[in-house]
Amino acid sequence: MENTVINTLHKLIDYDISEFLSAEVELKNSLPKWIEQANSFQLKRALQKYLDFVDQHIESIGAFINERQIMMTRESNPVMLAFIKDLDERLSYCTNVAVKDACLLGGIQGIIHYKISIYGTASAFAGLLELTKDMAIFYEAEINEKHIDDLLSQLAIYEINNKAKSAIALPN
Repeated sequence: MENTVINTLHKLIDYDISEFLSAEVELKNSLPKWIEQANSFQLKRALQKYLDFVDQHIESIGAFINERQIMMTRESNPVMLAFIKDLDERLSYCTNVAVKDACLLGGIQGIIHYKISIYGTASAFAGLLELTKDMAIFYEAEINEKHIDDLLSQLAIYEINNKAKSAIALPN
């Protein structure tokens, strides 16, 4: 990484894609435990669907990296690791299952918004450089993230947040 030089938009995309793969792998490692912690059946289903999208992203980005012979510059994504650590810590403090579901849903949406941003930016860069295949991969990932975000927003509005609002606090 110390010899990495980014002096073109194309090299920036190549650099970013290794961060994307690292982020997806780190998320894939955390999602199963979060699915298990979820109380709401609908939330579990939505998170499982998200895990399926994450698997698709790993597969398509990994194939793309191999095809283009892009050198992996990042072993981990510090932003994703910070999101994961923060969510795990907040979940550890939740004693009510309804509040825990709201915490989990909100934390996952924060991760999704980060990923919408990075994939959208990469798609725009690739489009500008007329890298059609690159743009398609990033755009598809961005659309998947938006789809899950919408699903979670609906779930928050119509179930999760209302249950958390009605939660009864028990004395410690």
